[in-house]
Amino acid sequence: MKYRRRAFLAGTTALAALAALTQWRALAGVLPDDAGATPAGSNAPSDNAASANGQAADEHFDVTHTEAQWRDLLTPAQFAVLREAATERPYSSPLNDEHRVGVFVCAGCALQLFSSRTKFDSHTGWPSFYAPLDHAVATHTDRSFHMTRTEVHCSRCGGHLGHVFDDGPRPTGLRYCMNGFAMNFLPHSA
Repeated sequence: MKYRRRAFLAGTTALAALAALTQWRALAGVLPDDAGATPAGSNAPSDNAASANGQAADEHFDVTHTEAQWRDLLTPAQFAVLREAATERPYSSPLNDEHRVGVFVCAGCALQLFSSRTKFDSHTGWPSFYAPLDHAVATHTDRSFHMTRTEVHCSRCGGHLGHVFDDGPRPTGLRYCMNGFAMNFLPHSA
């Protein structure tokens, strides 16, 4: 009887902790990426063996930090998206409605990722682009959650940005569906 009560209490404690984390992420505007890249520590298969931070084991990045350093550099929402491959809630990022001339940069390392000239309204709730800037992003196959998609990450720091799909406008036919929390916007004077 004692064992069953302890197991029950341990189970309910774990569920309460998970609920608290989910509630925090919901308040922060990010969700676990149940439609996104392989979460950190997942054993989901990919083209490359995934390391503990969800990046391919054979990828090396110019900008690297420890987990503690990333947590100091990023907001909790940015950390969840960039380092844990979470997905922000649709329409939660102000960058979705950003229409000024400028450039979208990585929130983790400030690498210029997308020009405002390639941004379009995909009506999905996330900032969408038909092309990245040259050498700004890298991709790998994401087979998490029994789906096959192409995950997009920053080529300089490896931060998770979102996914790319083949239902975008001309001239590329691609839709880079990015998390706004993964980026910052730098306006240019016209």
